[in-house]
Amino acid sequence: MFTESDAEQRLPKAIAAANHLRQINSEIEIEPHILDLNYSNVEHLLEGCDVVIDGTDNFATRYLVNDACVKHKVNWIYGAAVGSYGVTMTIRPHESACLRCIFEEAPPAASAPTCDTSGVIMPIINIVSAVQVSEALKLLTRRLDDLHGSLMQFDVWRNEWRRIGTGAPRPDCKTCGAGIYETLSNAGEAAAVLCGRDAIQISPPQPTRINFSSLAERLRRAGEVKFNEYLLRFKTGNFELTVFPDARSIIRGTDQIATARSLYAKYIGN
Repeated sequence: MFTESDAEQRLPKAIAAANHLRQINSEIEIEPHILDLNYSNVEHLLEGCDVVIDGTDNFATRYLVNDACVKHKVNWIYGAAVGSYGVTMTIRPHESACLRCIFEEAPPAASAPTCDTSGVIMPIINIVSAVQVSEALKLLTRRLDDLHGSLMQFDVWRNEWRRIGTGAPRPDCKTCGAGIYETLSNAGEAAAVLCGRDAIQISPPQPTRINFSSLAERLRRAGEVKFNEYLLRFKTGNFELTVFPDARSIIRGTDQIATARSLYAKYIGN
C-alpha cells in the first residue's frame, strides 16, 4: 500500500493508498480525505455509507465511530491488533450489541499493551482484516445469517482462536439503550499521543484552511520548511511539525502533550 517513493514525495497516507488502489482497479471510485476523524466531521463522512470498517488504533476514535454509526444506523466492523493478538466484532445498530455494550468504558491507561510496548506483527493484521472484509461482503450481499455474531479473538503466536457471543443490544447501554452519543458533542482542542511515533497530534477546536505559502514564509525565519498541496513540514531544533490543510498538526520529537501544545501555539497559532 505504501512505497519508499511515497515517503520521498511526502504524500499523506490517504493519498498514497488511493493512488495505489487506483492502479490495482481503475474502475472503483475512491475519495481520500486528509482529515482527523472527530466529532465535527464524523457524521458528514458517514453519509451514504453502507458499511464502515475500523482501521483505527485507539478506543477514543472507535467510540466516536460507534456513536455515529449507532445514531445513523450504519453497520460497522470493529477490528484491533497488538503484538500477535487481534480481535474483531461486527456491529449492526439496534440489532446486535454495539461496542459500548461489550466495552462499557475504555481500558484504564497503562493497563494493556500497546504498539509502543509490544509492537504488532503483520500476520495478525492480515487475519483481522480478512475477517473484517468477509463480514463486510456478507453485510453488503445481505447474507446476514452467515455473520459470525461474536467477538472473535486470535493469537497467531500462541495458536489460539476464540469466539465469544455478543448477543442483543443491552437495554442499559448508554449508546444503544439511552441514545446518548457523548462523543459527538465534545468540543475543544484535542491532543493525542500517536502510537509508536514519539509524536503528538494536535487538532484545533474548529477546522480551518491554511495557506501553506503564507505559513511557510513565516516559519522560514525559525527553521527548515517544505510543503506540497497536501501538507507542510517544519523542522526546528529537535522537533518536526507536520501541518495539514485543516490546521491539524503532528509534532514529532516529544511524547509530552504540554510540550506539543506549546510548540503548536508558538509556530502555528491558537
